[in-house]
Amino acid sequence: MEKNKEDKKHDEGTKAEGFPTFDEKKKTAEGVKAQAQAKESADNAELSEQEAKAKRRKIRQAKRLALIGSMLILVAVVAAMAIWGIMHLRPSDKSIQGQADCEVVRVSGKLAGRLVELYVQEGDYVHKGQRLAKIYSSTTDATYSKAKEMKNVAANQNLKVERGTRYEIIESARKMVDQAKSARQQAIAAEEITRKTYERTNNLYNEGVVSEQKRDEAKAALDAATAAVGTANAAVEAAEAQLQMAQNGAQAEDKAASRGMENVAQASVREVEALLEDEYLIAPCDGEITSIYPHVGELVIMGSPIMTIANIDEMWAAFSVREEKLNDLPMGKVIDVEIPALDNKKAQMKIFYVHDMGSYATWSATKAYGEYDSKTFEVKARPVNPIPNFRPGMSVILK
Repeated sequence: MEKNKEDKKHDEGTKAEGFPTFDEKKKTAEGVKAQAQAKESADNAELSEQEAKAKRRKIRQAKRLALIGSMLILVAVVAAMAIWGIMHLRPSDKSIQGQADCEVVRVSGKLAGRLVELYVQEGDYVHKGQRLAKIYSSTTDATYSKAKEMKNVAANQNLKVERGTRYEIIESARKMVDQAKSARQQAIAAEEITRKTYERTNNLYNEGVVSEQKRDEAKAALDAATAAVGTANAAVEAAEAQLQMAQNGAQAEDKAASRGMENVAQASVREVEALLEDEYLIAPCDGEITSIYPHVGELVIMGSPIMTIANIDEMWAAFSVREEKLNDLPMGKVIDVEIPALDNKKAQMKIFYVHDMGSYATWSATKAYGEYDSKTFEVKARPVNPIPNFRPGMSVILK
């Protein structure tokens, strides 16, 4: 109690002197402590937020590292698989890769028209002479009908010329010849009578029985009769010429011209028939239909390809070989090959073609000297024995 009283007095004296009392000091210490606690709490809160951010950052970094790791693993796996594939699938450096091929025939026709029917489909195997498609052209049909009619007209005209003049005209000319001959006979008879009359009159004139006028009249009658005979002879010749012309008919030039017109008409018919031969397209060889270009109902022009036929019975393999390796691949050599598409089937082929591929396939030297340009040759080989399921486009490995 006494101590408290003394403290109270001391506080009052301290307060009177202007210094803080004990209670005020206590309150101040409590405030300072509260502020310190508040600051510590704020610092702790700020520290907690920073720790949370740092934690989240670490989580993101961990996820990023995991993703990068996964990608690296994936890339490593893909690279390993690629390397494995290259090591196991790529032919060795001593191998040459070629490709199977065969003769491909494009089927087309001379007839321009509309494709009305297809008798085959892609993938079908056809034989030489088999009907493939039909093309119809109304214009060509009309031209064909016209050409046939012109041929008939020319043939009839030529027949008329070759037969010559009609029978009635020939008979009429023959009758005219007979009449002319009859008139000539009469003229000859009249001339004979007038000649005798003139001779008698002339004798009587010489004896002085008749006058000179009578003799002159007889002489004029004889001259007239002689002229009549000449006219009759000319008439007979003219009638005979008319008969001969009627019997001979047209001239040789007319007959030749008529035969020429008939030949021209026949040639026109054959020309159209040649076009109509391609109304039905026929397979030119055995093989497989690989492509059909137009559809039924489409128009096709002259010479446009309708389809292609691959002669898979005559297969070969083509290789691109640098010239320094040609010494091992002479013409006629039998080589050993593998066909990966047929489970690496082994087969033998015989070389039948070796030819330069041109300047575009030349390996140029990179140095000015010490090296040389090397050309590439195309080498083709046929199977010695048929290879089942061997098709164009398959790879062929030459060991």
